[in-house]
Amino acid sequence: MNQNSVNAYTSMQKEVLSGRELEASVLSRAGIMLKQVQENWDAADRNEKLLDAVKFNQKVWSFFQAELSDPENPLPKNLREDILNLSIFVDKRLFEVLAFPEKEKLSIVIDIDFNIAAGLRTTPEQ
Repeated sequence: MNQNSVNAYTSMQKEVLSGRELEASVLSRAGIMLKQVQENWDAADRNEKLLDAVKFNQKVWSFFQAELSDPENPLPKNLREDILNLSIFVDKRLFEVLAFPEKEKLSIVIDIDFNIAAGLRTTPEQ
């Protein structure tokens, strides 16, 4: 798939998805990027792909940090604090992976990305 097709698909997704679905999609993409690096750890372009995946994850989690820090955020305070603490853990792990690369260190961030995405895809109980 060429880059123009990817950009068109991504643009279309943004127009069709709700906020929660979009967040889940972006987190899934972040997890997939890390998972691909982990599965291709010995690839010649690993460092470049790792940096791209880490930067993307950092952007995603920075967005969540900004949203959750907003006093007008509708989530309960304890849930916001828990997710903010999780984001701090993710940041630390990603910096650690960049400083001392080991593919096993990616597993926890991949799991967090995928699990939060799965939670966003569920319908909240009334």
